[in-house]
Amino acid sequence: MYLLTILLLAAAVIQTRMTDLRRAIAIILVQSAFLALACAVVGIQSGHMHMYVAAVLTVVIKVGLIPYALYKVLPYLAEEREVPTKEIVKANMSTFLSLLSIIIAFTLVMPVIPSAAQHETLPASISLVLIGFVLIMTRSQAVMQIIGLITMENGLYLLGLTIANGLPLIIELGIFFDVLVAVVVLVILTYRLKLSFLTTDTSLLKKLKG
Repeated sequence: MYLLTILLLAAAVIQTRMTDLRRAIAIILVQSAFLALACAVVGIQSGHMHMYVAAVLTVVIKVGLIPYALYKVLPYLAEEREVPTKEIVKANMSTFLSLLSIIIAFTLVMPVIPSAAQHETLPASISLVLIGFVLIMTRSQAVMQIIGLITMENGLYLLGLTIANGLPLIIELGIFFDVLVAVVVLVILTYRLKLSFLTTDTSLLKKLKG
């Protein structure tokens, strides 16, 4: 799990540097693949069969269906890239905030962790949540904000793996379904935003304030 924790955090930090949407989707796909592998590792360590089901669902939904949906909408975005504006923190600042989040999470959480098994994964899961939040707050492009949401959810799921060796299967099924529906709805809204404004820069929605 130690190596997987490093890979998950590395993928999240690299994500903050991305401006090309196709590469950004590829990285969230890889990050989700690492999470699926973490589910399998927990299943091997704990002997819980439902963790293998969770690993398969992660591959099908987060590595397969969600990236597929995001890739399908890309042709309509006319090679859009993240462009820093007055309202958006530049990529350098986004990366800085992400690294700062990791430092804070490890500094505050590690001294109070009771179990050695949670020594890296618990602060790493909190770091992923914070990095996802940073992506949502500092990026104006709709697809990047969706990726930030998925990163947050990956962090929350890793938190569940760390604390309780995964949630009951019925709850995990509900979470996966909710995430899939949420992403599909956001993809549809992104497409409609592109049709209406000829861009998916969400900062333009401020013009709708009445």
